[in-house]
Formats: sequence, C-alpha cells, structure tokens
Amino acid sequence: MAKGVEEAEAMIMKWDADTSAYAKVTSIFYESKKEAHDFIKCVNDLQKAMHFMVSENSSSEMVVRAQRLMQIAMKRLQKEFYQILSTNRAYLDPESVSTRSSRLSARSSTSDYDDDVGPEDEIRTAGDSISEVEQVSSNAMDDLRSIAECMISSGYGKECVRIYKIIRKSIVDEGIYRLGVEKLSSSQIHKMDWEIVELKIKNWLEGIKISITTLFTGERILCDHVFAASDSMRESCFAEISKEGATLLFEFPRLLVSKSKRSPDMAFRTLDVYTAISDNWPDIESIFSFESTSSVRLHALTTLSKLGESVRMMLSEFESVIQKDSSKSPVAGGGLHPLTQYVMNYLSHLADYSSILGDIIGDSPPPVQSPLPEFYFESSDTDNTPAPAISVRLAWIILFLLCKLDGKAKQYKEVSLSYLFLANNLQHVVSKVRTSNLRYLLGDEWISMHESKLRQFAANYERLGWGHVISSMPENPKAAISPEEAKETFRKFNLEFEQAYRKQSSYIVPDPKLRDEIKASIARKLDSVYQEFYETHRETLATIRNAEMLIRFAPEDVRNCLSDLFYGTGSGDSMSVSSTSSSSSPRRRHR
Repeated sequence: MAKGVEEAEAMIMKWDADTSAYAKVTSIFYESKKEAHDFIKCVNDLQKAMHFMVSENSSSEMVVRAQRLMQIAMKRLQKEFYQILSTNRAYLDPESVSTRSSRLSARSSTSDYDDDVGPEDEIRTAGDSISEVEQVSSNAMDDLRSIAECMISSGYGKECVRIYKIIRKSIVDEGIYRLGVEKLSSSQIHKMDWEIVELKIKNWLEGIKISITTLFTGERILCDHVFAASDSMRESCFAEISKEGATLLFEFPRLLVSKSKRSPDMAFRTLDVYTAISDNWPDIESIFSFESTSSVRLHALTTLSKLGESVRMMLSEFESVIQKDSSKSPVAGGGLHPLTQYVMNYLSHLADYSSILGDIIGDSPPPVQSPLPEFYFESSDTDNTPAPAISVRLAWIILFLLCKLDGKAKQYKEVSLSYLFLANNLQHVVSKVRTSNLRYLLGDEWISMHESKLRQFAANYERLGWGHVISSMPENPKAAISPEEAKETFRKFNLEFEQAYRKQSSYIVPDPKLRDEIKASIARKLDSVYQEFYETHRETLATIRNAEMLIRFAPEDVRNCLSDLFYGTGSGDSMSVSSTSSSSSPRRRHR
C-alpha cells in the first residue's frame, strides 16, 4: 500500500499547479491522452488503497498522506473538467452532441447486419463518416465522463456537478434567447398589435422545434453520458440546467390563450401552436422523463389543454358571428354574399387542421342549436359508423350558413333572383368543399346531396325567370297557323323576351361552370324552338306592313342575348333592334 501511495504521489504532484509552473499552464488531457488515462488510473488506485488503509488504521500517517494527495488530485481534476467544458463550448453545443448521438444510434442499429465490415470500411461508409467537429465533441464527452466517474467514486461528485451546472445552464439560457423565446407578461401580450403577436408566434414555432429536437435533446444526451455513473446526479444536473428554459418555452403559448380566446381569426395560429406542442410531445415526454422535470411535462400538457379550450371557444365565437350577421342589403345581381365567402374560406382553412381538430373537439359536447337532420350523413356503409365529431361540427356550421342564406334570399323582390342567389352561394359552398380537405371530412355523399339541391335552385330560377318566355312559343313550332296567330306569337315572345333580358342583364353568376350550365339549359329549351318557329313563319308575315316591328329578333339575336347574361355588366336599357333584313340584333353592352 505504501508503494502504491508513493507511485500515486509522483504522478499527482507532477500535475500540482501550486508547485509546478508547467502544470499551471498545461492541461493533462490536451498534453497527452495516455498521461490523462494514467492520471485517472492513479487516482482510482489511490482511492482503493485508501479504503484498505482506513480499514486497517484510519489515523495512520499514510492515510493522512493519501487524503492530502486525493485533495490535490481532485483539485486538478476540477480544473481539467472546467477547462474541457469551457474550451469546448463550440464542440459541445447541443447540435454537435445530438448529431453524434444520432450517428452512434444509426451505427448501433446496423451493426448486427455488418459483422464482416472492418473499422476502416465502417469509417468510409457514405454519409456515416465522423467529421472533425464530431470527433472533437466525442473526445471531449469521453474525457468529461472519465473525470466525472473518477470524482464521483472518490466522493467529490458535488464539486463536479457544481461546475457542470454553471457552464451548461448558461449555454441553454443563451440558446433559448437566440431562438427568440423571451419572457413576457400577460399585460405585455395584451398591449401588442396582432401583427407583432403573429411575428412572435412565428418565431416561437421555429424555436420550439429546434429547442426540443436539438437544444434540450443535446443537453439530455450530454448529461446522461457525462454522469452515467450516478442516476441522481444526472437527473439533478439536467433538471437545474433545463427546467427554467423549458418553462419559459411553454409559457408563451399560455399567454397567447388569453390574447386570442375571443377572436375566431386567431384560431389558425393557435392551432399552429397546438400542433407544434402535440407533434413534439413524444420527445418532450422522453427528454423530461425525470421526476424532477415532471413540472415541464405538466406545463406542456396544461398548455395543450388551454390551447384546445381556446380553439373551442373561438369556434363557438365563429358560429356566433354567423348567427349575428344582420346585413339587410341584398347582394347586387344575386352574387356571392360576403358571409358565404368568409365562412367557407374559414372552414376550408380549418379543415387543414382536421387531425388536430378531431382531438380538440372530439370530447366536447355538440352544439345544442339546430341539430343536424338524420339524413345529413347518410352512408352506404352497413356498419352504420357514426360520423366523426369534427365532421358533424363543420357540417352543422355549413347548415347554419345555408339557413342564414335562405333568410337573406327573401330580401330580393324578384323570386327568380332569390333562387339565383341561393344557387350562386350554394355553388360556392360545394366548390370549396370539393376542392379542400373539407371533402374528406364531409364525404362525397354530402357533396352529391348539395349538388342536387343546387340543381333545384337553378331549375327554380330558370322556371321563374324564363318560363314566360319559353311558354310564349307553341309546343309545335312548325304547326300551320294563321298569320294573325303568328303575329300574336311573335308579339308575345318579343314582350316576354325583352322584359326577361332587361330584368336579368344585371344578374351575375360568378362561377363559370354554373354560368355556362344555366345558359345551356335555357338555350336548350328556347333556341331550337324559336329557330324553328322563326324559319317556319317569318315568310308568312313578310308581306305584312311593319313586319320588322313584329319579328324583332333573329335566332342569332336570341343566342347573343343569352350569351351576354350573368356577367352583371348591364341593365338591359341599351337593348335596341334593327330591321329583320339586317338581322335585327339587339345592341349589347360591351363587357
């Protein structure tokens, strides 16, 4: 034992900064890895010798001498530990540490399949070579671990932990600050304009991903590696290093709730924040798995709960906005109502969050007003699976919108225009559903049902708006009739057609497909019948005085007038006719 103590004394005193100028300015671990290894081994051997000597005679001179040497060695190792941590900040940054861990995990997972691959071949594997930075990081981590294990086994773990906490906490705090996560109060958030809050949300969304996947992950990996010899110390270190920064990270979403809970238009950013925490939850749960960091997990879950509650409140407020809409002025030309555009833009955007929304509103009670008709989600499936809560909720909102539109249609004096208004707005609703994720939530049967309703609205418009014109023509346009009857038929057609055209030249159908379908349907019923009647009876009236006043429209004039409809560009006042010999075309407004 005496010989062992003497050998240890030679090595330890060589690196005593108080007695050696060389030791004062030189690091063992940077000078020689072998020397550092020998120093650690020497201290471990000294510790074993001390245990034996204490059991023999705890007050012997050799024990006192060994204790003094141990104190010098621990002081030296503290210095080495501090130097490695401080001089390798750039190489022990969380990104380098987490990257190293990922590479080691990848190698570990493939090693069972590569038993015949040698070390040199492994290094040369594409995409799996260790960079110089990662090599320095790896060496530093291993050096810190060997020092920590030596100091812990020698009873000096607290000194090691104290140094580690001071240096690494400053790195976490700096990382949080650089990611734009700052400490804010509720009053500060309330005073901010929404544009500023939205910018801070954007910064936070970028920050949480890096914080969880890199910053806290890297710190947890480093802490677990360095203090692998003591579960309590690695837990204590990581908790003190990370808890403050993690709490600050999840505090901002909590403050956001109080800012946005009554504004439906803030729902999407709130959902972005909810999604970010939800997507990162498995990593949050894993990184902060210690009992001492359970408050971080609880904070994240509480924040999720409050964000979900806020989204539910915003949905209710959105429904209230629809209900309270009291605009009295009918939309010119029966076009799209602003409420329709607002609601469907909102819902189509909301449908992009369908997965998260399903979780948020899945357990919430359905609205009590206006329950959906039982047939609203008819399904051909035999299992009678109920529609998801998110589908029912969105379908209910659309149904409520359509009910509001029914009421607004009554503002039109012309019944035909009210049906055109309903057709235009339902077309927009169906189109938005078909071209967004709403389609997957409401289903093709929902679309088919509302397309059928849309066709009914269009048919009602056509019947009321053009029925008198169509019925002014005889069922058999080629049948032989007297000149007086032909004269009366042309006169009646002129009157009805001019009246319908003048009235409807200001009507509008914004959707090109619906516009063409309505025009084609009217043309099918009117064009060929009038063409046949015109060709059959024009000559009959050719000898009658003022025949051009009786036959005011050639078939192409009718087609041109129909082609001009539904752009909302004219009032019809400019309609005039020329003589039949010059095709008597109405003068149409240019679009």
